[in-house]
Amino acid sequence: MKNVSVSGIGKAGLPLACVIADNGYRVIGVGRNREKVDRLNKGINPIPEETGLSKLLKKNITRNLTFSKNAADAARNTQIHIIIVPLFIKTNKKPDLSNLKDAAKQISLGLKKGDLVVLETTVPVGTTNKIIKPILEKYSKLMAGKDFYLAFSPERMMTGYAISRYKEVAKVVGGINAQSTKVCTAFYKSFCTTVIEVSSIEAAEMTKIAEGIYRDVNIGIANELLKVCENIDLNYWEILHASKTFACHLHEPGNVGGHCIPVYPWFLINSYDVPLIKAARLLNDQMVNYYANKAGKISKKGGKILVVGISFREKVKETAYTRSLPLIKLLQKKGYKVYAYDPLYSKKEIENFGLQYSEDFGKADCIILMNKYPELKNLLLRYRQKIIDIKNSIS
Repeated sequence: MKNVSVSGIGKAGLPLACVIADNGYRVIGVGRNREKVDRLNKGINPIPEETGLSKLLKKNITRNLTFSKNAADAARNTQIHIIIVPLFIKTNKKPDLSNLKDAAKQISLGLKKGDLVVLETTVPVGTTNKIIKPILEKYSKLMAGKDFYLAFSPERMMTGYAISRYKEVAKVVGGINAQSTKVCTAFYKSFCTTVIEVSSIEAAEMTKIAEGIYRDVNIGIANELLKVCENIDLNYWEILHASKTFACHLHEPGNVGGHCIPVYPWFLINSYDVPLIKAARLLNDQMVNYYANKAGKISKKGGKILVVGISFREKVKETAYTRSLPLIKLLQKKGYKVYAYDPLYSKKEIENFGLQYSEDFGKADCIILMNKYPELKNLLLRYRQKIIDIKNSIS
């Protein structure tokens, strides 16, 4: 069985590396942070909230799984190379491809004939062929599709449920040629329940972008309907559940954060005339204004507002593109005394964000509940009249 390198050992890459190792492959996870790499080699899980990850890590560490900072060396000692490093958008909304380019260059230094390279990071259409492929070929002196196989297979996991997704969600694969698709499919079939082949790398890239945009636009529709319902004194959540009984799948309204949905629409907005997609993206970002105005109807100016939920989603200790921080900043600008609480974060961690910590729900004039926290429901029910329950978690 061939050995595998996984470049990127964050919330997506680390579960992937552990799943692959658990299926009998020898895996080298590659990361930049020496302290993190050292801790992982000791079996210490940096994402304890990820279901089942600690167990898989401890089971496979030193046996099938090791971690390294040396990506080129890892590539020399493996035959399958997965790139799953993070991609962020800059302040001008353009994608920052620096992590991808660096990972491709490092892999190319150890790339050999017959190897397979797979990009899993979600990217603008054309990135694999136009940017990653030339880097791999330039430094390896090998030709993609002839000397080594090249494919794109987007990660389709959900933080908090990453491990189970490889059995529950189909893996999409598109290669630079038919043989690359075939080789890549055979690899993923060894640990994924279902693999779907598409006609090209670009088709696979677009599949993942379309999935994210679908959710963003539908959340935008939900947010607009929520505003209308509240304006005419209707309960949107009642409408949501009733409408699902006939050819309709309304989404939950609310803020949109995380590495995925707030990022992917910009891949198209920057290059194409997509007014609906752009409108939804801007609307979802501006929901912080709507909730700040709602808070103003509960708390007088200068009052105390407690924002519950710093992470972009419950059960995920991650603040990537979280809307909580912009909301807090906006409320402060409006003159409120704003405090923050999140069961996933300690008092010190919240203060490290430059926020004031409080878990005194009783002293707040208004509580904005950003995420779903079942463990807080009984406590929060005492203060129901002053809560803005964005995810309808205590109603």
